[in-house]
Amino acid sequence: MNDSIPVSSALDEETARAEVYGLLAALFYAPPTPELLAQLRVAVTEAPAPGGFLEEPWRQFVGSARELSDQQVADEYDALFGGVGKPEVYLFGSYYLSGFLNEKPLAALRGDLAALGLTRDETMNETEDHFACVCEVMRYLIAGDDVEVANLTQQQKFFSAHVQSWAPALCDAIAAHPKARFYGALAGFTAAFVSVETQGFDLMG
Repeated sequence: MNDSIPVSSALDEETARAEVYGLLAALFYAPPTPELLAQLRVAVTEAPAPGGFLEEPWRQFVGSARELSDQQVADEYDALFGGVGKPEVYLFGSYYLSGFLNEKPLAALRGDLAALGLTRDETMNETEDHFACVCEVMRYLIAGDDVEVANLTQQQKFFSAHVQSWAPALCDAIAAHPKARFYGALAGFTAAFVSVETQGFDLMG
């Protein structure tokens, strides 16, 4: 997203990955702030490497941010993910992995977080299997200072179990929803990013 960063450096690439996870966490946790939307609307839409796999999904997403007002984006978030009772689209891993909320996948996630020494932020209203929460964990595993926890091995394990396992199904559900414009474009970018991450981790294995 920052065209001044040369992606040839592995360190810069890690920074970019962490920034994408941080952005996804912010966008899926709550309606974006006016400040975040303003940044998106002026974001560079060309990837540093022409023809990059993420370039077109990112361009479409930035385009949707430019086309819609702050209020339209906020209303769309509430229409898809909010409301009283059952939301139109669930953002929780347990639902996609087991068909129910607060099931075994959430318990497994909590066990893995405990093994990493990570605990739930008490200020967060959502359970740990909310998509924003797992994105925030990935951001930490990339950018954190504790190399015992923040390393590629832990990233690969956590991604495989708690992101790759259900994020594509979430993205499909959002993209298929007739009300999804901003979040439909975000789902397209998210799916492409998860695919790139999957290929990167597969090369490690």
